[in-house]
Amino acid sequence: MALTIGIDIGGTKVAAGVVDEDGQIVEHLLRPTPADNPEQVAEMIAEMIRELAKGREIEAVGLGAAGFVDETRSVVRFAPNLAWREEPLQKKVSGLVGLPVVVENDANAMAWAEAKFGAGRGESHLVCVTVGTGIGGGIVLNGSLYRGRWGMGAELGHMQVVPGGRLCGCGKLGCWEQYASGNALVIEAKEIAAADPERAARLLEIAGGTPDQIEGQEVTEAARQGDPAALAAFSSIARWLGQGMADLAAVLDPGCFVLGGGVSRASDLWFDQAREAFAEDLSGRGHRPLADIRLAELGASAGLVGAADLARRR
Repeated sequence: MALTIGIDIGGTKVAAGVVDEDGQIVEHLLRPTPADNPEQVAEMIAEMIRELAKGREIEAVGLGAAGFVDETRSVVRFAPNLAWREEPLQKKVSGLVGLPVVVENDANAMAWAEAKFGAGRGESHLVCVTVGTGIGGGIVLNGSLYRGRWGMGAELGHMQVVPGGRLCGCGKLGCWEQYASGNALVIEAKEIAAADPERAARLLEIAGGTPDQIEGQEVTEAARQGDPAALAAFSSIARWLGQGMADLAAVLDPGCFVLGGGVSRASDLWFDQAREAFAEDLSGRGHRPLADIRLAELGASAGLVGAADLARRR
């Protein structure tokens, strides 16, 4: 059975694994990311590949990176959490290990993994939305990964949903991820707690007494204990998620949405509301099929599994 190596390169850790044709991880490694030194990142990736390749015939390597990857799937043009600017990652790593290397955006890699081996199996048209600190995305159309003309498509979190709204890390105002992400959840909870402390009594107690101390974990804990402010914050995120998916459906008409990322671990607090908001906001509702909305299945391994399979299909 043909084996490839997939590597998911994050701002704090690098996960690598040997992956078979069925998307199963044969061996797995995890290392901290030397995020401020591009040369050290490339060397560490090469070391992980060599370790995983010992005694195995490896066909190719796929690298999943959070950032803009060019249309040739070789250069990382910009990575917000790593010191990569026009980084020739494919050339560097391939030269170090002597294997074919493909570079892909990490959210694209996750979407591909979910489409082939996870929650999106059997769907030829799907949109994957990763809801974490921000929002990432990947799109599969007609069974193929959609990357855009320059390789930078599916940056879903940066659709503008509120003109003149909250400032986003990308420099724009009112991006979707400022209203429907883990960061947005905390912002909503802090605003509600500051305006109405009685409503947020349990949340403030858990967080230490002041709105400034509220973090995502506290919001989730308080919501599960019935705190009205925390529940309202999750309801707000759910509405924005549903509305954003409805806008994407108007453009892409997918058969399903796959939702992953850290916020999905608290899906019991928002998933049904997001589905309802999607159905309510969908254009032409009542006269078109509703796309299915599913939770991602592959968890933290999706990025490396997808990168490995895309390398196999290079």
